[in-house]
Amino acid sequence: MHTLIYWFGFLGAWLLVAGPIYQASVELRAEDEARDRLQLAMDGLPPPPRVSRWWWLLPPVRLVLVSRRRNDYQQSILTLLTPEEVELFTRFMSIVRGWMLVGFGAWLIGLKETYELSEHYEWELWVYWPLVVVMTLVALGLTAVTTGRERSMLAHSKQP
Repeated sequence: MHTLIYWFGFLGAWLLVAGPIYQASVELRAEDEARDRLQLAMDGLPPPPRVSRWWWLLPPVRLVLVSRRRNDYQQSILTLLTPEEVELFTRFMSIVRGWMLVGFGAWLIGLKETYELSEHYEWELWVYWPLVVVMTLVALGLTAVTTGRERSMLAHSKQP
């Protein structure tokens, strides 16, 4: 029974990873209008100037420069948007941030449960990391397959 509990924890943790990834994809697809409006606003703007690679010699300065340019670019995009579009964009980004936090927290639980399972079986560390990579890819793959099927079903239902 002890071994079964380790497996339940392992599988449950990775389902907790797959769930937020899937739910995020569903909710973000529902926010297509916000993404489309933002893309239209961005199409008219040139990309921000790149920071020279030489700044890697002083990484803290480079990080500040990249951050400033990104903020300036975002501000220039926001000035092109209507208040309604800014609200749509803000909601979209809140959803993204929220699901990233949930997904990352679940992934950390997946790491822990995978480690406990490998420790229970006394597997070497070289087994642990490939198992984490495989389970992460499985969680991402499940979402890709499921959303692909849903899009296919929607496309077929819209055909006359």
